Amino acid sequence: MKSARKIIEINEDLCNGCGECVPSCAEGALKIIDGKARLVSEIYCDGLGACLGGCPTGALKVVEREAAEFDEAAVHKYLKEKEEAEKRETAAPSRGGCPSGLMQMSGSTPCEQANTPVSHAGSTSALSHWPVQIRLVPPAAPFLKGANLLVAADCTPVAYPDFHGDFLKDKVIMIGCPKFDDAEVYIRKFSDIFRTADIRSVTVLIMEVPCCSKLPVIVKRGMAVAGKDIPIEEIVISTRGYIINRQKVTM
Repeated sequence: MKSARKIIEINEDLCNGCGECVPSCAEGALKIIDGKARLVSEIYCDGLGACLGGCPTGALKVVEREAAEFDEAAVHKYLKEKEEAEKRETAAPSRGGCPSGLMQMSGSTPCEQANTPVSHAGSTSALSHWPVQIRLVPPAAPFLKGANLLVAADCTPVAYPDFHGDFLKDKVIMIGCPKFDDAEVYIRKFSDIFRTADIRSVTVLIMEVPCCSKLPVIVKRGMAVAGKDIPIEEIVISTRGYIINRQKVTM
């Protein structure tokens, strides 16, 4: 049943798809679809406007119009289903299946090899584990224990010419797209990791484009949910492949 109530309205002309609003909505009512923020469903939006402060372009506003009633029970069910779906997707199969779902590590002991690259000289990879996609890495993965974590936007290895030598050495990497991936899923993933893995430091590597600015927000939100205060460094890469900015971040 519809009635006049407050609800979020999105100006698609102003929206740049950065996704800053997504983690601000605890009900999961917002999602980036085809490069724009959109309401998943009217019944998930409570109309309080918690997402407004996360929008850098002013594309969001609260309006009063005819809309389906906010359904708190439906929100709880929706969030639970999202969480269960994420758990299913990140569960590594015991045998067979896609190689991306199989954890792999180089060397003899998990802790040693997670933070020690094989070699990054010449054409040899510095990667010490598998998988690397944020969505696929289980929070209990042995290579995360006591690791120096590199969280990289997936364009950065392509843009920066010496990615392995300058950034991947001595680090465990998790990679994803802050524009098109599910921010709430990532926040829960990082909170679980920070809560259980005893991460020593975090480096967040992003591109200079606006949509990439969402990734540090996701990592910091995950850390806050876990109640941890881990040293963070943010590094911004230009589209021409050089470092624009590098700074330590405090929570």
